[in-house]
Formats: sequence, structure tokens, C-alpha cells
Amino acid sequence: MGIMRLLTFCALYLAVLLPGFAQTPANTGPGLPKEPSEIFAAAAPFYDFTSPELKPWHLKANYQLYDEKGKPSEQGIYEYWWASPKVYRSTWIRPGATHTEWHTADGKHTHQDTGESLGFFEYKLQAAFFSPLPRQSELTPDKSSLEIHTVGPGKAKFPCIMVIPQMPKYPGLKDVPLGLFPTYCFEPQMPVLRIIHDFGTMTMGFNQIVKLQNRYLAREILFLDGKRKILSANVDTITGLAPSDPAFTPPIQSQVAKSGDVPVSNVERTIPISSGVMAGMILKKTQPIYPQNAKDSHISGTVILQARIGTDGGIHNLRVISSPSPILAVSALWAVSQWQYKPYRLLGEPVEVMTTVNVIYTLGN
Repeated sequence: MGIMRLLTFCALYLAVLLPGFAQTPANTGPGLPKEPSEIFAAAAPFYDFTSPELKPWHLKANYQLYDEKGKPSEQGIYEYWWASPKVYRSTWIRPGATHTEWHTADGKHTHQDTGESLGFFEYKLQAAFFSPLPRQSELTPDKSSLEIHTVGPGKAKFPCIMVIPQMPKYPGLKDVPLGLFPTYCFEPQMPVLRIIHDFGTMTMGFNQIVKLQNRYLAREILFLDGKRKILSANVDTITGLAPSDPAFTPPIQSQVAKSGDVPVSNVERTIPISSGVMAGMILKKTQPIYPQNAKDSHISGTVILQARIGTDGGIHNLRVISSPSPILAVSALWAVSQWQYKPYRLLGEPVEVMTTVNVIYTLGN
């Protein structure tokens, strides 16, 4: 499996997935801006679910989890209540596990849990519904560069924007395979997000787009690992409610979060683990391809990556710490993005970890 395979991934994925995707808003409009930063800016107001101008509302969705073979396993219910930027609630319920978070007007965050911990992608569902776009702070020129590609089946071409983080030694990369870094694909004529592909490991598809108080909301969301389903969710109901609804009041026995103003579901659960320890927990390792042009230029050395490994053992974020050249950095990122680890456990529970990965390129004698 080489780097060039990723060049066609988004095009193939769009060709397979999008023909079955229906959408409620009209599929014609004035068109999108040409510049990628302007596309993100145009989309941002339609995905702002924290604005004080929104009226109180409630969403209920059903979700399906899938096993390692992509077969349906457990089912759950996700609900979200919103009254104001300070007052809202989230609840996940499935067999053997419940988790609820309350955010109240006095700035307190409380939570209540039963059973086992929720999985990474169950928590990820909330962000997929209400904050799927990258933060504006991540899109500044000192943090990243933006590349736009037009891909899709037949005449249905979708603008896809790849967000490439700036490397410490090199201000940018050339000829980066599409989808290697977080890539966001939009409707051709409207700022409607349809697909997110992240580091060659995870894809989110957004279907049945509707407007909720002039915001775009996907009634269907699908998480994929390659072609394997991880989680699918379908919105059951969206209704209005009163700000005084009792759902916003946490019970006395709920626990106050220790993370200050950080929502419980977004609390940093990642712990640092040495590269040596995690190296012994690798289950699947794709060997990096030594680029021929790097060999011809006698470029060698070690690419050092920082990796965030999820509770499922998959790579959920990668960042280049140092590299002898951009050519080797791209090769290392593509290979490591496909690695699979045995989940790291702390007190018996799987936790996310942050580690470093060294990819060594040595010229033959």
C-alpha cells in the first residue's frame, strides 16, 4: 500500500457514498467562493450552534455501533437540550452505559454516569452534529495552509479542502496526497459540509441535511474506518422547548466536574506514554515507502511524529515534530496513519494516549 493510493480515495469515496445521500435544502445556489479560507468563512455561520440568537430546542437521535468486522452490535440514544450558550445538556444511553452532562447558568458543569465508559466515537457524535468545522484559530497562516481539490463522480464535483499543518522546519509541503491531512468536502453550490476525511483513518459522512434555525444539521451521520462502519446515527426528533424545562436542572446526586469551564465530554483524557511502551503495543504496522526521489537525492534520517491514539487503538491525530525533508514527512504520515495499536488501559479502562513515533529512513550501502 503506497502513498499514491490516497490520491484517489476521496474521489472514490464520493462516487460510492454520495449518490445515496439525500439532502433537504435546495441543491442550487449562488455558488461557493473560490478561496478555501473564504469557503470556511461562508460555512461558519451555518454551523454556529452556540449563538445566543438561537431559540431553545431539543434533539433526539438513535445510533448504532459496529464491531471490528463492521457488523451491527449495540444501539444507543443520544439527546441534546439547548437553552442558551451557558445552559445545555447532553445525554448518551445504551445497554450497560449512560452518561449525562449539565451546563448551568452559574457556569457549573455536572455529570452523572452509570456502567462502563462511553467509546471515543460516541463522544465524537456530539461534535459531528454541532461543531464539525475546524476552529478558526486552526486556519491562520501561521498554523496551517489550505489546499483545495475538486473531486467526485461524473459531473458531480465537490470542492474538498485539506488543512495542512505547518511543520516546524518547513513552512509548507508540496504534492501532499489528498486526504492525508483533515479534508473537508462541501456541496458545489452551497457551504454545506458533506464529508470529513481525517489522516487516512476515519471518514465522517453527513446526510439528510436540514435547516435548524438557519443552521445546517445532518439528520444522518456515518463514521467509517476505510470501508468498515464504526457508528451510524439518525435524528429521530427536533423540537422546541421552554428555557425552564426541567431537563436543564441536574439532580442533587450529580457530580460537579473538576475541569472548570471545560465540558465533561471534552475534558482532556489523553495521557503521555513513551514511544517504547507504545511500540510494543502495535497490532498492525504499515511499512513506510522510501520515496525514490528522496533516495535519488540521498535524503535520509528520522521523521519524528506526535500521535494521539484513541481508546479504539487507532490513530486519531498526527503531527510532524521534525523531519529531514517534507518528502519523508509525507511518507511517514501516510504509513503511521494506518497503524493500529492495542488500546492502552489505565485502571482497567481504555484511555487515549499521546506518544511519539520515530520513522527511520536509511540509505542502503
